[in-house]
Formats: sequence, C-alpha cells, structure tokens
Amino acid sequence: MNPNRRSALRAALGFAAAPVVLAQGCTSPRAMEAERLANSPEERRVLEVLSDVDRNQRHLSVPAEDGQLLRVLVESTGAKHVVEIGTSTGYSGLWILLGLMKTGGRLTTHEINSERHGRARANFERAGLAKQATLVLGDAHVEVTRLAGPIDFVFLDADKVGYLDYLNKLRPLLRPGGLIAAHNMVWPAPDSRYLKAVTADPGLETVFVNMQAAGIGITLKKR
Repeated sequence: MNPNRRSALRAALGFAAAPVVLAQGCTSPRAMEAERLANSPEERRVLEVLSDVDRNQRHLSVPAEDGQLLRVLVESTGAKHVVEIGTSTGYSGLWILLGLMKTGGRLTTHEINSERHGRARANFERAGLAKQATLVLGDAHVEVTRLAGPIDFVFLDADKVGYLDYLNKLRPLLRPGGLIAAHNMVWPAPDSRYLKAVTADPGLETVFVNMQAAGIGITLKKR
C-alpha cells in the first residue's frame, strides 16, 4: 500500500504514527509470538494444520497475528455462536475454532467458492474440529438471512462493499455485548459507508487495531 495513502487513512481514523522502540537487548514481541505453544494434544493438532495451511494454502487469508487475535477474542468473551463471512480455505476459521474448543461453541462460516469451501472442510476435519463447524456454500448476503440468534461474535472478511449489508442483517441477531470484527480496514480500502456506520452510531463502539497491516475494526454492540 502507498505509504502516503496509509498515513492519510490512519490520520482520518485518528491513529498517530508512533514507532515502536525496544530497549537494548529486548526481543521483538512479533518474534516472540512466532513460536506458538500448545497446552494440549488437541491444540497441537490444530496448530499443525494451521501451519500447513499457512505455508501451502495462502489464499485470501488473514495474517497469523490477526488469526491469533480472533482466537483471543472468541475465547476470552466465552462466545458460543460465531458467524464468519468469507471462509476461504479455513485459516481464520481454524483460529476461531481454537477459541471455541474452550467455550464449547460453534462456528457458522460462509463461502461462495466451491473449491475453497471444500478445502476448508478438509482442513477442519484434519484439525478434528469439523463437528464444531457448519460450512455454508453460497451467497452470504442471502444465506445469513436464514440464521437465528443470538450470535456472540461476527467476523467479516469477504466482499468489502458488502460489509454494510452484512452489518445491517446480522446486527439484530448479535447479542448485546457481542462483537463484530471486520478485516481489511486499511488494505484493500474499506467501504466508507461501513466506517461511518460503526463509528457514528451511539449504539456501537468501535476500535481499530493491527493498522500497520491489513487492519481490523472491532465493534461492540453496546448493552
């Protein structure tokens, strides 16, 4: 992304350009998080599949640090029903399912491409998580109208111009205190209508994180 364009967007969203300064002899947090440690055989199995997908099936997938954030958000909020728009080959879904392993929840994930849908199913099965996931093949703008609430967490990572429609359709099903995480708040350029909808509504609270990369907007549906 053009540095000037990124700086302009960060400024518009209220982000200051602040460099990270490490004390002499300190290890970068990014380097420290590179080795992901499993605390059970089940988690190790999922991490091994994640590593394989990361190496060999990188297609429209989130960066690893964004996936880790999704897992942290899902598990820490005790989410029981997560809806994902944009399965791709299942990379972000695997991170979400890592969190749902601990909460006993379920993932409903939508993909319009049949090949990617099939790969994601195979990856979930390899990870031993297929029973916790419902994979929907089709146009998510249509399919989400079949969902029932309450939904605890929504992850948007599909057609960017469709984010506002997904927001409008899923918000009524999202429980008070639930979260919507929207990917690509820096690159590709986000839809200004979506940005306005999640920042100018008094019923929502939105923060933007990981803006040094693709960027994620995390929106709380206020109680």
